[in-house]
Amino acid sequence: MLDVENKHMADNLATKVTRLKSLALDIDKDAEEQNRYLDSTDSDFMSVTGLLTGSVKRFSTMTRSGRDNRKLLCYVSAGLVVVFFILYYLVSKART
Repeated sequence: MLDVENKHMADNLATKVTRLKSLALDIDKDAEEQNRYLDSTDSDFMSVTGLLTGSVKRFSTMTRSGRDNRKLLCYVSAGLVVVFFILYYLVSKART
């Protein structure tokens, strides 16, 4: 009777070990997928950083150049602010 109970407990333990093994493999697979996703996200951020760095350099060069460019920059900035507020107004009206 003790031998039968011992075999039954050994079978239950083997079943639990099998479940734990499959869970560990699933976690490993999920971790590898997430690492690949993070690597691709890192490369995306690096490319965006390069684009922003180039834009900042061009912007700095433009602001350091003559007075005409500064005047143009002020007009463009003011125009963008006005466009932003117009779009904000239109979107807020569209929601109501």
